[in-house]
Amino acid sequence: MSRMNKMRLFGRTKDLEGQIDEFLDKLSEAAVIFRLAVRTYLKEGANGDFKSKLKAVNKLESEADDLRRNIEKELYTHTLIPDARGDVLGLIETLDHLLNLFEGTLWAIAIEKPSISSEFMPGFRKLTNMVVQAADALVLAARSFFRAPHMVGDHNHKVMIYEKEADKISTRLKMDIFDAEIELAHKAHLRNFVEQIDNVADWAEDVADRLAIYAIKRTV
Repeated sequence: MSRMNKMRLFGRTKDLEGQIDEFLDKLSEAAVIFRLAVRTYLKEGANGDFKSKLKAVNKLESEADDLRRNIEKELYTHTLIPDARGDVLGLIETLDHLLNLFEGTLWAIAIEKPSISSEFMPGFRKLTNMVVQAADALVLAARSFFRAPHMVGDHNHKVMIYEKEADKISTRLKMDIFDAEIELAHKAHLRNFVEQIDNVADWAEDVADRLAIYAIKRTV
């Protein structure tokens, strides 16, 4: 196998490449809709617009699940890219969990309807923006893994930056919540949602760490 073919993971497996691209597209789209859904909830509550965005993320998560299963089937049925099969499966499965986090957090908001006063809204907006940027950078890193693994590190570095910023924002927000003159149960409820949103960036960092190892294996 030439170095060029080795660097580009897919040779003649165009169908598989297309499915993985589509899977990553759905993850990227879900991240955008997640951010918009949280913004909508902060402004207007769990109204029809919020519910439609939740429904859209549900649909994307379901479609991504179908793609994940098809990718797994393709890899094993046709014995494709055997030297990197385990890494590809591991990457797709961990990325799929990111979609689950988007969906699960929106469902929790829809069901529990946390009461977020105006003083905390900027913090929730900033936190949501930061975790979505971490997810976006991870998608770019994943795309690079399949075409230009030497670029994975550049995108992973951004994932780490966004994750650290998300941690700072979430810590500050939780401090503000517990300093506020509201009931302890209300504080705990809001903290739970801060942590749920922050989990997106934490998971993106975990996937980036694994992806860095996968990329090294591809370039040696």
